[in-house]
Amino acid sequence: MSQTPPRLDTSQPAELALLKALVERPSVTPADAGCQAMLAERLSALGFQIESLPFGEVSNLWATRGQHGPTLCFAGHTDVVPPGPAERWTSPPFEPTERDGHLFGRGAADMKSGLASMIVAMERFVAAHPDHAGRLAMLLTSDEEGPARDGIRRVVEHFAERGETIDYCVIGECSSVESFGDRIMVGRRGSIGATLTVLGRQGHVAYPHLADNPIHHALGALDELAQMTWDSGNDDFPPTSFQITNVRAGTGATNVIPGTAEFDFNLRYSTELDAATIRQRVVDLLDAKRLNYQLDWWLSGEPFLTRPGNLRAASVEALQVETGQTPTESTAGGTSDGRFIAQLGTEVVEIGPINATIHQIDECVRVDDLPRLTRVYEAVMQRLLIADPA
Repeated sequence: MSQTPPRLDTSQPAELALLKALVERPSVTPADAGCQAMLAERLSALGFQIESLPFGEVSNLWATRGQHGPTLCFAGHTDVVPPGPAERWTSPPFEPTERDGHLFGRGAADMKSGLASMIVAMERFVAAHPDHAGRLAMLLTSDEEGPARDGIRRVVEHFAERGETIDYCVIGECSSVESFGDRIMVGRRGSIGATLTVLGRQGHVAYPHLADNPIHHALGALDELAQMTWDSGNDDFPPTSFQITNVRAGTGATNVIPGTAEFDFNLRYSTELDAATIRQRVVDLLDAKRLNYQLDWWLSGEPFLTRPGNLRAASVEALQVETGQTPTESTAGGTSDGRFIAQLGTEVVEIGPINATIHQIDECVRVDDLPRLTRVYEAVMQRLLIADPA
């Protein structure tokens, strides 16, 4: 991590200047493009111990300050999704541009704004409380937007092996919906998917008795899976959902019965279920239909929930002070790296800016929300790492 740090514009708010420097770096997953080196230099100046944890082509960074007491970790990812056709952007995706009160650029919202605010919040907190209790930490990866195999998943496995613990973790994902701070994430649904290959026999459509159409065999089973009540959810999670996402069959000719048909499906599931139960229910149904099939499963992550406790209370209080409103505490949406960090027994929440433009052309973040996010992060530190926040 020896890249020359950019010269930041000190005439701008600190969060905005740092965010622009991050957006300028085209860190399309799994590339980091020097983002972690830039942040590590800022953290090192605060007295953080820096540890690089590369796995494969993925960059991971673990930084800690302090030795004893509870560990409060701020976590996030430096990688971004591809920008798509550059000509469709109003301004180039990796040239951060201010317009109409927003900063535009790939990663401006998801989630380099969170990273910028985390760093500035830590700088202010350490300046005010150089002898704070507990341990302050930052965990970064460049493999959140990709397959998520060599990022936080691998880091957590490594931490488990060496006995590393994290008590509290704030992830800077875009949790807000309509206005800043209107929602925080306190858990996420599990995600499991599979490719179902139904086997038949190819033949001419005029002689169906000489062929065996796998599509016809599959439709009834897939309809039952789609109509099945998997669970009723609970107070923290909505009911489990089943969705078919891709269908592949046929030779392209209209007079040929295909020999195989492939169907991709995904379930987003609550804590009422686990992956093993889902797999068994699918297999039982397919066997009951007497299908000739193959199943290839992939588990993205089991559901997790942070119960009411110190971190949820500190996060809600910080947002109430900043916004004057009580945020919704939610488990909706997709997956995040919280599913891996929670395996360490960690309390995990996600607090970040508005998610309306993430992964889109002309992704942006409200400039005025950046210092607000910084103040919220700093307030969480004050509530968890010093005895008297006043």
